[in-house]
Amino acid sequence: MARKRLIVEMGMGVDQHGQDPTVAAARAVRNAIAHNALPGVWEVAGLSHPNEMFVDVQVAVPHPENVREAEVLAVLPFGRKTLTVESGGMVAQGRAIEEFNDRNDDMIVAVAAVTVSVEG
Repeated sequence: MARKRLIVEMGMGVDQHGQDPTVAAARAVRNAIAHNALPGVWEVAGLSHPNEMFVDVQVAVPHPENVREAEVLAVLPFGRKTLTVESGGMVAQGRAIEEFNDRNDDMIVAVAAVTVSVEG
């Protein structure tokens, strides 16, 4: 059966200290889902549980090869989850602070698109 998209949400996340693309990616996903509710999953699509929906995440971040998939997907409370990580986002110059164990002045910026679909 073909999937039908219900919603696409976008978000942005930053790791100002730590230079960790996983942290930035997880924050971008959290930002994308932070201000939404999905009553249509029950009222329109007729699902009986939110784990029946498909949640496909696309993240663009510097150093995508260093993203830990399970940590990013753990931000999502429900659904059949997939993650696609690609090179993108931004490295912005911040300020290394010794107490935060910064390796350099880099701030890692990620962007995410979270798509919720149902079979229909």
